Parts: sequence; C-alpha cells; structure tokens
Amino acid sequence: MNKDASERKLPIVTVPGGGKLLLHACCAPCSGAIVECLVLSGIRPVVFFSNSNITPREEYEKRRDECRRYAEDMGLEFVEDVYDHDNWLSVVSPGLENAPERGPRCLKCFKYRLSRAAAYASSHGFDVLTTTLASSRWKDLSQVASAGGAASSEAGGVTFWDQNWRKGGLQERRGEIIRERCFYNQTFCGCEFSKKRQGEENP
Repeated sequence: MNKDASERKLPIVTVPGGGKLLLHACCAPCSGAIVECLVLSGIRPVVFFSNSNITPREEYEKRRDECRRYAEDMGLEFVEDVYDHDNWLSVVSPGLENAPERGPRCLKCFKYRLSRAAAYASSHGFDVLTTTLASSRWKDLSQVASAGGAASSEAGGVTFWDQNWRKGGLQERRGEIIRERCFYNQTFCGCEFSKKRQGEENP
C-alpha cells in the first residue's frame, strides 16, 4: 500500500480520546475501506469477528476466513468470537421471525453482536469500540448507533465510536477494494431471515 490517506482522498480520523480501538467486523467487504482509512490515519485496531447471526456454518466460515485474510494482509490482529447461532436465535428472533429488514429483529441482532464485542473490549483493555456495520447502506445507522451505545454502556469503561463510515469517499473506496482484492461479496446479511427476504425480493 503506497498511497497515503490524502492520495486516496479518504478522511483522516482520530479515535475518540486516543484510546485503544476494537473494531467489530461483520465481513471483509464492509471492513475494507474502514480498515484502510484507520491504518492510513495511523490507527491499528484489533479486528473482532463476532457474527453468530450468519448461517449456515459454511457461510460463516467463508466470511470469517475472508475477513481474517484481509486483517492479516493489513498487519492487524484478528480475534474470532465464539460462534453460537442457536443462542443468537434464542435471543434475537422469538416473535420477530417475520419482522422486516431494518426492523426490531435487526436492532436486537446488532445489540447481541455489539454487546459481545463491548464485553470483550472491556475485559481486554480496549477503550473504544466501533463497527463496520455502519458502512453498509443496507443497515439503519440509527439502529447501529443505538445498539453500540447501549452495549458499551452496559460493558462499562468502553466508549462507542459512532462514526458514519459511509462518508468522505469511503463508500466509493469500499467498492474499489472489493474489486481489487476479489473479496467474496455475499448477497444477504447473514441470517436465515435476511436470506429468505432476499429470495422473496429476487425470485
């Protein structure tokens, strides 16, 4: 990587309070421009993969491996959380199986994943948590911010960095990195409910 942030036309960002940063990553495509922006800003986050929403297991492993490959290529530490889709289902979906995308089930999903990330951050000396969930145009940014803020407050000692990772050329750079690195680019969010909805919209 021989271009700095100004040449990439990416924003220079600063971690709130200058603390140690944990980056919750949902997948490589959503992580690409964010990780590059952070590294070019002199920030080296630890990448935390906590996504028990993804099913089947083979899909989870494909996304995990792609995210790990990118983190390691960028010289960053990669940490994988425990995968427990059954537990995720028991917490997130009861009564919300038919809820629309960007609805209450998605909010509970974000809270589940970010609560695990915040707990890890709190117990491993991280000061700040942010997430690549905020890069996807398919996500409701207010839901991400709400879930992240609540998760960090509950964990204690962790600040949620509510950054809009779509602005400043990052959305455009996201697409470029996907093509440059030939990322596996999934067509649904990850859970069986989003896959079903994707199938209904694209028969």
